[in-house]
Amino acid sequence: MKIDWEALSSVFGVSLVVTVALVALFTLGIMGLTRQERATAQGGSAALAVTGAYACFAACAAAVTYGIYLIVA
Repeated sequence: MKIDWEALSSVFGVSLVVTVALVALFTLGIMGLTRQERATAQGGSAALAVTGAYACFAACAAAVTYGIYLIVA
């Protein structure tokens, strides 16, 4: 049995980068919602923060959906 170490390291690298990117996007979404709550408590408007948060969550959902598509197809 021969292990293709180059392919294994490539898969590991891509998985690591995508995982970190998804966690960062989700974190940005949570931070956007937190800023919206803070701005609302101070009496301001935070439409940009909410829009950015929803965009981050949509990007996370799209990436997860694409990953499921790759596995199933």
